[in-house]
Amino acid sequence: MQHAPPALSPESADRGRQLANLLHRAGVAPLDDTGWIRVTGEDRVRWLNGMVTNSIQDLAPGQGCYNFVLNAQGRIQGDLTAFLLEDSILLETSRDQLPALLAHLNHFIIMDDVELADISNQRKGLLIAGPDGGKLLAAIDLSSEDDLQPLEFVHATWHLASIDLIRAHSPLIPKFEVWGDPVALDAVRDQLLIAGASNTDSEALEQLRILEGTPRYGIDIRNSETARDLPQETAQTRALHFTKGCYLGQEIVERIRSRGNVHRTFTGFSLNGALPAPGAKLEAEGKPAGELTSVAAIPLSESESESTAAGARPGPVQLALGYVRREALDRGLTLKFPGGTATPIALPYSNA
Repeated sequence: MQHAPPALSPESADRGRQLANLLHRAGVAPLDDTGWIRVTGEDRVRWLNGMVTNSIQDLAPGQGCYNFVLNAQGRIQGDLTAFLLEDSILLETSRDQLPALLAHLNHFIIMDDVELADISNQRKGLLIAGPDGGKLLAAIDLSSEDDLQPLEFVHATWHLASIDLIRAHSPLIPKFEVWGDPVALDAVRDQLLIAGASNTDSEALEQLRILEGTPRYGIDIRNSETARDLPQETAQTRALHFTKGCYLGQEIVERIRSRGNVHRTFTGFSLNGALPAPGAKLEAEGKPAGELTSVAAIPLSESESESTAAGARPGPVQLALGYVRREALDRGLTLKFPGGTATPIALPYSNA
């Protein structure tokens, strides 16, 4: 029996409008939770290439790549995007990862000419996300979508202000980041709002993240007493380079690759039943089969949500991210959580 999702509350309806702006127009939001590490020194490229899972040595100035940071056992200690510049490498990550990442990376600077500096407080960032994002940037005399490649870092001057532009990872809609001093960024935001962008809050961005299927370190990628994830379990192949040479944790990554499989994998789920809390366990045939790490009731419009009964008001789509055992996935077993069932789906969410 299918359980109908609850009707949208006024708060959910407003969040639905914010999400619709992201999916079909453009939204802007501050990047206050993003942190930056600057890597300098003559040995920076060689050293960092030996510390992360992707190839730093293959980057040209202005290019970036997504990476995991591993321990010797191949367990994920953090994630970051590295941008190679002419005089340094900038590492973009979440602010809550900075203390642990800095401690981990500093531990492996032995005889290397490398210095790390937390420069998060020197930069203010703005996210522009949505199909119209590039057009709006062009309208205010910044770069357009066609001018930037994925994970490209460009320095520009805007109204005499120094601005850094990034085309961010965007599996569902175009995303851009603008970085600079607070006065310049406030002016950029004002101009984008005048040009047609809408303000977006963190909850709408979290709903977008789940629609995209992008895991977040500390929530979907765990390093705790109860869960320590391996790179291939996260399904984030964009973070891995298999011919770059040695790096910390490579032996485990290569062993998994040579065997050709992992016992569990990260995926999306469509939920039927009472919305569970994050961390809910999955079972199949009465045995443990996985867990849900991110859960949300996402207020999509009627044209975006799954079909509803004639005349019925569409409710939120219940989605989750999490892990499932490969055996249960390959056999197509029914996955149950307390109060409902979870159906694996492809990511990003196709009905968005």
